[in-house]
Amino acid sequence: MSWFVVDVESDGPIPVEYSMVSFGAVLVEPGLTRTFFGQVRPLPGARWLPEALAISGVSRAEHEGYEDPADVMARFVAWVKQETRGKPAFASDNNGFDWQWMNWYLHRFTGDNPFGYSSRRIADLWCGMARDVYAPWKHLRSTSHDHHPVNDAKGNAEALLEMQKMGLNVRFD
Repeated sequence: MSWFVVDVESDGPIPVEYSMVSFGAVLVEPGLTRTFFGQVRPLPGARWLPEALAISGVSRAEHEGYEDPADVMARFVAWVKQETRGKPAFASDNNGFDWQWMNWYLHRFTGDNPFGYSSRRIADLWCGMARDVYAPWKHLRSTSHDHHPVNDAKGNAEALLEMQKMGLNVRFD
């Protein structure tokens, strides 16, 4: 099973009414060299919140100049299929947020989600290892969390690799 850590930036709280701005994905393996970065233009007629878009560090004009979501999502699916051995697994820092965006965009623009219907939340894996539902885990990252989605995904993948070294029974292959 190949694990992918995904991070999403958006211009609002939910898909359809708002738009994804960008996303990053990294295949979990030593070195974390296989990555994907996508930037998608806003959905026609969608609202946007300036304070949400500001987190991404881009202007509305820049966002409007990004690529067609259908093209980006098709390339992402092809990349996931190319990089996957076995079944792909989706993991993120906040999969309640990241998953909803990726699932909707994948279904809307490609007709399917290569990850199926489930995902993993990194913090929950750590809390289980620590036997404490409040256990902090972000100290396991090496890469700074700067809201560039590839960097954020890499940091989260680093945490997963650290958990594996500490005894988490998971294979990233």
